[in-house]
Amino acid sequence: MDIQTLLVILLFAGALFYIGRMVYRSLTPKKDGCGSNCKCGVDFSGINPEKK
Repeated sequence: MDIQTLLVILLFAGALFYIGRMVYRSLTPKKDGCGSNCKCGVDFSGINPEKK
């Protein structure tokens, strides 16, 4: 195996690791803070819903 093939394999493995880590981090729940659909820190007390 020549050096170019080895470098391509290492770069490909690094890219797979990077993409896999991004997917894993986006799918795992966060340990602190709110969920993805939470309205933390938003004050809705001044909103008056009006039906039309």
